[in-house]
Amino acid sequence: MNWMAWTLPSALFFISIAGILLTMTVFEILKPCVERKGFLPISTTRGDRLFIGLLSSAYIHLLFLGITDLSIWIPFTLSVLWLAILLRWG
Repeated sequence: MNWMAWTLPSALFFISIAGILLTMTVFEILKPCVERKGFLPISTTRGDRLFIGLLSSAYIHLLFLGITDLSIWIPFTLSVLWLAILLRWG
């Protein structure tokens, strides 16, 4: 793993994704969900919203890194907030 320049923010990002996936897997096994319609224009399950949230979080990071030289903590915070909003009301 020496090929990647691990920093605290990048490590926290990947640890967070792994933790979310583990939590969602356990939660889905214990309490399966049904499709619902939120503010997204499609009916989604909990897993769909998680996938959309993680994918859009990656785009938030890439866009932010491509446009600014500010701290990586800003897109990390935005991604966490976006994921929470999407999972709750999406």
